[in-house]
Amino acid sequence: MGVVWAATSSESGLFHPVEGRSGAKGLSDRFNDLRSLGQGYIEVRLPNGEFPALILAFRGDHAVVHLLSAPERMSLLVGDGTVPSGVEVEVPIMDDLAAFTGDFVLGVDRAWELVHDFTRARAVGSLGEWCEL
Repeated sequence: MGVVWAATSSESGLFHPVEGRSGAKGLSDRFNDLRSLGQGYIEVRLPNGEFPALILAFRGDHAVVHLLSAPERMSLLVGDGTVPSGVEVEVPIMDDLAAFTGDFVLGVDRAWELVHDFTRARAVGSLGEWCEL
């Protein structure tokens, strides 16, 4: 089964909002391209509806994962302790950098693993603790 996703363009470095559809390998290839550039922003959802959708934003070794569970309903995944609570990390949100405290920062490998789990399991329940915004 495929996924629907939009991501930072590896050519321009800007978010390309046009969704594409691919298998997990296509999404993984884009993530790897962006990882080699050092940062990226990816929105991914299942093909059967707009929600749930995950957003992976990363820069260097740090990442933040958002969950869009319904219109006007967004949550952040609680961090994995990679960054202390009082420290801020900037990651790209679309085309701008946004700061997040360590409370919501994960290691980029762990964050990608969770996105990959979402594409396989087709659910977000087992991914971790969410904090609604």
